[in-house]
Amino acid sequence: MSSSLNIDRLPIVTILIICILSFAGVVAVRCGGGFESLELAVYDWFLSSNLADSDADSRIVIIEISEADIQGLGQWPLTDEITARMLKRLSDYRPRVIGLDIYRDIPVPPGTEKLYKLFKEDHKIVVVMKFGDGGVAPPSVLAGTEQTGFNDLVVDPGGIVRRGLLYLDDGKTFATAFNLQLALRYLEKEGIFPRADEKNPGWLRLGPAPIRPFEADDGGYVKADARGYQYLLNYGGSRGQFVTFSLKQLLSGAISPNSIRNKIVLVGVSAASVKDIFYTPYSRGIIGADQSVPGVVMHAHIVSQLLRLGLGESRPLRTVTDNQEVLWILFWSLLGGAIGFRLRSPWFFLIYGANGFLLLWLTAYITFAEGWWIPTVPPMITFLLSAAVVTAYMSNQEKQRRAVLMHLFARHVSPEVAASIWQKRDQFLTGDGRPRSQKMMVTVLFSDLKGFTSTSELLEPQALIDWLNSYMEAMADLVMAHGGVVDDYAGDGIKADFGVPLARSSAVEFSDDAMRAVACALAMGKKMEELNRLWRETGLPTGGVRVGIFSGPVIAGAIGSPKRLKYTTVGDTVNSAARLESYKREAAGDGCCWRILIGDSTRQYLDDSFKTRFVGEESVKGKSQQIAIYQVLGRDGGGQDN
Repeated sequence: MSSSLNIDRLPIVTILIICILSFAGVVAVRCGGGFESLELAVYDWFLSSNLADSDADSRIVIIEISEADIQGLGQWPLTDEITARMLKRLSDYRPRVIGLDIYRDIPVPPGTEKLYKLFKEDHKIVVVMKFGDGGVAPPSVLAGTEQTGFNDLVVDPGGIVRRGLLYLDDGKTFATAFNLQLALRYLEKEGIFPRADEKNPGWLRLGPAPIRPFEADDGGYVKADARGYQYLLNYGGSRGQFVTFSLKQLLSGAISPNSIRNKIVLVGVSAASVKDIFYTPYSRGIIGADQSVPGVVMHAHIVSQLLRLGLGESRPLRTVTDNQEVLWILFWSLLGGAIGFRLRSPWFFLIYGANGFLLLWLTAYITFAEGWWIPTVPPMITFLLSAAVVTAYMSNQEKQRRAVLMHLFARHVSPEVAASIWQKRDQFLTGDGRPRSQKMMVTVLFSDLKGFTSTSELLEPQALIDWLNSYMEAMADLVMAHGGVVDDYAGDGIKADFGVPLARSSAVEFSDDAMRAVACALAMGKKMEELNRLWRETGLPTGGVRVGIFSGPVIAGAIGSPKRLKYTTVGDTVNSAARLESYKREAAGDGCCWRILIGDSTRQYLDDSFKTRFVGEESVKGKSQQIAIYQVLGRDGGGQDN
């Protein structure tokens, strides 16, 4: 267990650092407002795509003063007489409330007295004003009454209205919003009145749910202007066109009283020359198309939301706390790091990165549909950033680990063994990329070129090296062909291991390693015969090969500095194999150019296909106990050894 923990401890610490740095960087940009425009764009998309109900609120009717109406009257602003006639006609149709979204701070005679009398007598009429010292006052006869309300709107960059206003207070004047005045008068007939929330007395409760005041960093906003009592608009259920009539239709009596009775009627201007226009989140549409809405329609949207809140048809849009937002972003940073750590492939990163992107998007979308606005852009960016950096880091780590493995083994093992080593690298390498030292059962083979000393005295240096290389290359190829690992070259000797670097765990595997080692030794003997024939033909000296093989436990691992690592095996088994190779070397041969000696520990793993001869029990130099020595003579039945 402890060794497995050591493997990944260093990468995991590094990955955590990457994730935390990614998270910290994204949060820093988020706090600086770097993602605000993107977050608001996502908010707009969520909001507009969530409007499943495309029918407008039937409780609201708009009387629209269009450019055609102004042209027909031949003047602007409307005279007090025309305004009074319009309002009197609406009042006769018995609406619940009439909202006049036209400033009447300055009399426009004729008909001023008539209009002012109507204002004082008909308490269903609410008239707009503009808040503040530089604003627009209400009609003088309504000053200080509940029949006025400010029509100021909170406009984000780009002209989009995403927040509503309920109250404004500059320390001298406290005022109520025009749209709230209209909604309250309608809800009053439903027995619904505004009150303070029980848990948060500073919050307005309108119906079943309190309206939490907007704060400067709510949702995707960063240090927004949160003065006054603001709240987030959701526009739900009011995407369609409100029932709208023109001023001409009203004055001519073309409107059925039933269309007005018991409704909220808003009177406002849509004429382009007046320029009272705004944008909503679903104004993002066809490029080049005018998606703006008149101010009177904007107020209709806001009144509709207030009605739905008061009647329990919807809930206020909620946002998470700062701490929850931080944890949410951190979670996606860690998830991105985990994906990068597990996949370790740019291609899989693209696939799973896209899936993670989709999962985050769907989570945010579904949560928004349930009334919660959670951050989308910062977690998305930190997720992709962490995943990309960790993937790159792990890919680089794997390149380095592969380089270490290939440096240790590529020239000494077959491609199949190298591939197997790489596939099982997690159980083979330590956290710093070195092969893990292990105790394992291995069959060790030592071979030596008989006659090298005498030949070195006869040949020129280059000819001697060429002669030796032809032998070494042939023998090393045979080791790799039989699944062994060339451990070392020592002068004219070769050390090879069968059963490394991946530890064996069963007797069947131990037996397979031993038989492959003996088969390799027999193939070396036949190759020696071929080399001797070739050397005789070219006038070169001949030689012989002695092989010692012993099976048993060894310690396998990398020895040396990080720049010059060498994978090797050490232990009594290695010493025994070396002693068998050199056992009675002067007497080796018996007229044959090869000799193979094995210990009893190897012979017991061989099957009946190998022919052996008992040599005897001898005290091998370096060992206190005697070992039984056998000579391998070949294969029974003419089995192939190459």
